[in-house]
Amino acid sequence: MNKIILAIIGLPGAGKTTATEYVLKKTAWPKVYLGAVTFEELKKRGMEGGEANERKIREELRSTFGPSAYYTLSLPKIRELYQSSSLIIESLYTWEEYLEAKKEFGENFKALAIYSSPQTRIERMKNRPVRPLTAEELVSRDFAQIENLHQGGPIARADFTIINEGTVEELHSKLDEVINRLSV
Repeated sequence: MNKIILAIIGLPGAGKTTATEYVLKKTAWPKVYLGAVTFEELKKRGMEGGEANERKIREELRSTFGPSAYYTLSLPKIRELYQSSSLIIESLYTWEEYLEAKKEFGENFKALAIYSSPQTRIERMKNRPVRPLTAEELVSRDFAQIENLHQGGPIARADFTIINEGTVEELHSKLDEVINRLSV
């Protein structure tokens, strides 16, 4: 099997983190979390976390470095890890990031979209222990990510799509199918 880069993508609350944790456990591949760039920048500036500050940082970084900022800023780490292993990218958002990854890694770059309905995601976000969002914040973030980041493009072009409306066990079963297809 060739080494691959698997980007696990989807809107907030779809189950990306749960899926990523499971794939990590099953494959032992390293992970690059593109969203870490936001938290590193918040820390550097001495700012508190939270949706408003995180959005401000995301928008500033993309304004400064372009729409593929998070991928570009994480690319040295991606290249380093890819030298010796397949890996997972969590939180690739923009169409431009997707295009850059496809350009560099070609058919070795795969995207797995995790999809859940807006209502399911709203319910999940109410109970999320880390960075929960209210229904209004989730809708606002959805629109910002779809309109400003063109996040629908990578989701539409994903190599694999999992509908995540059920239990964690059902998600794991669907992920096992994808992992098996990647191993062929």
